[in-house]
Amino acid sequence: MVLHEFGEKLYSGLMSTMTSHLKEMEKSIEAAQGSLFLEELNRRWAEHNKALQMIRDILMYMDRTFIPRTHKTPVHELGLNLWRDNIVHSSKIQLRLEDTLLEFVRREWTSEVINRGLMRNIMKMLMDLGSSVYEEIFEKSFLDVSVEFYSDAFKQFIKCCDCGDYLMKVEICLNEVSERVSHYLDAKTVSELISDMETEMIKIHLHTLVHMENSGLVNMIMDDKYEDLGRMYSLFGRVPNGLSTIRNVMTSHIRDTGKQLVTDPERLKDPVDFVQRLLNEKDKHSKIICLAFNNDKTFQNALNSSFEYFINLNPRSPEFISLFVDDKLRKGLKWVSEEDIEIVLDKVMMLFRYLQEKDVFEKYYKQHLAKRLLSGKTISDDAERSLIVKLKTECGYQFTSKLEGMFTDMKTSHDTMHGFYASMGADVAGYPTLAIHVLTTGSWPTHPIATCNLPTEILGICDKFRTYYFGAHIGRRLSWQTNMGTADLKATFGKGQKRELNVSTYQMCILMLFNSGDRLSYKEIEQATEIPAQDWKRSLQSLACAKGRDVLRKEPRSKEVGEDDAFFFNDKFTSLLYKVKIGIVVAQKESEPEEQETRQRVEEDRKPQIEAAIVRIMKSQRVLDHNNIVAEVTKQLQSRFLPNPVVIKKQIESLIEREFLERDKVDQRLYRYIA
Repeated sequence: MVLHEFGEKLYSGLMSTMTSHLKEMEKSIEAAQGSLFLEELNRRWAEHNKALQMIRDILMYMDRTFIPRTHKTPVHELGLNLWRDNIVHSSKIQLRLEDTLLEFVRREWTSEVINRGLMRNIMKMLMDLGSSVYEEIFEKSFLDVSVEFYSDAFKQFIKCCDCGDYLMKVEICLNEVSERVSHYLDAKTVSELISDMETEMIKIHLHTLVHMENSGLVNMIMDDKYEDLGRMYSLFGRVPNGLSTIRNVMTSHIRDTGKQLVTDPERLKDPVDFVQRLLNEKDKHSKIICLAFNNDKTFQNALNSSFEYFINLNPRSPEFISLFVDDKLRKGLKWVSEEDIEIVLDKVMMLFRYLQEKDVFEKYYKQHLAKRLLSGKTISDDAERSLIVKLKTECGYQFTSKLEGMFTDMKTSHDTMHGFYASMGADVAGYPTLAIHVLTTGSWPTHPIATCNLPTEILGICDKFRTYYFGAHIGRRLSWQTNMGTADLKATFGKGQKRELNVSTYQMCILMLFNSGDRLSYKEIEQATEIPAQDWKRSLQSLACAKGRDVLRKEPRSKEVGEDDAFFFNDKFTSLLYKVKIGIVVAQKESEPEEQETRQRVEEDRKPQIEAAIVRIMKSQRVLDHNNIVAEVTKQLQSRFLPNPVVIKKQIESLIEREFLERDKVDQRLYRYIA
């Protein structure tokens, strides 16, 4: 017929025949009742598709020639359009189809079993007819009804559930809905449904959930509820601003908690406990981020910035961290494996990185390291060197050069003493055994040279060592630092009890006075030893007032030492231990005046560093304005400390006076480098 120019007649006949047939189908579908309605529709759709396939095959020639030439609708597409117009858009079928589909969905919501295969076929039919048909007949109304249903349900849940339970219900619901509807809905509809549900269940309740009384985010963090926190992270990550809300509340909580910790006067009484609490807080929140927040880098950064914020609120944090290290390397890590020591040192380095005043830490660390090395109280030289390597990696060679010099001096001193005794031989046989540490000025903490009259027994061998040392090293000077030494004394008490006393050099000087007399007054001890008043008072207090260590007896008896006191050798002293260590009554942390003095020394040490940075910058830039100099100096020095802009300005003025810099003659805000 197409060849004989009857294509139009054939096409028109096809349309009228198919339309007539579909009208008969319409009546059959309309007559189906209840659940049979969808089954009949599905059966008739399958029949129509099969017939359409056969018609397309028969009329293939027309499809290839006549239809493209006349711009008519292809046979298969024509069949779909006629089904759409005569069946789906039928006034008696469309509304019924929409209601029936939604009824099937509602039944599944209430846990009834529905024919998912039938639903899938009907959805495929609507999609085959075009996305607009699918959206008009089903998708729009389905999304509206679903969102309304779940929104109402979860508005009730949030009133009666705590945060953890509510999030669990949301998670279960989203998973169940996604699993159910994916069997018969288009993937795009599933995605839109889940997105709408997330908005209704999570997004509009974000702030209510994180701040929920007794069960919100802060309570979860405090109670280590990793599962609930992980669920919150997972669900909040599905909505805009969800994770930032968690992060902001967590940051605020950490900063508030940290601020309370570092400003609480009670906490500041014990520096070691103070730092341990900081480490516990860091471990706690790091574990939460690892287990619950998928090791999210943004949360790690928030945690780090929070710790940096509150640690630097307390100006004594550098000192306390150094005291913590001192405690651990003296005794706290004894009998601990090397791996565990490394873990503790890494944690210390983590806190160190947060410090803005790293040079203050260096000052205290140097003092504490010196005491450990000189008293031989460090648990492990390897641990000490390991920490120095970590500091060197973090801050560079300049930061640790003096610390490394201290270890060099200790080794050199050991070799020097070995050489001294080897060369002297019988000349020192009758003298007390001496272990001298020769310390290089500049590498060790500086202490004022204190006066102290050493016992004659000690002076003799000291003079011999001085002669030996000057013979081996020309042009050097030695000055005794008696305030840093220790001594082991053998003492005999009542009933012939013999004990070995480990004391400081000052305590040794006091005790050896009692070899020539049983009673000495406060004034007599002061005149005989000439020890600085503060030090010898502490020494006397530890020798006469410390329970279980009172090798001297004081009259009148009291916990304080007074100018009218008299001191006696306590021959009734007893101890279960043969070796008795008598410590000095001294505060663990510095007193306020001492802390101020250390601060002053640090500020003085900073000035040449600031000047050097200014000169380096100006030498490369030649001309620069004030604000840029301040910014560049801060950038260069922030790895050690944050320079004060006022101090920077003073050092610039000092450099101008010494003609390293000059102000620009035209623009006074500019500085010029003078070559």
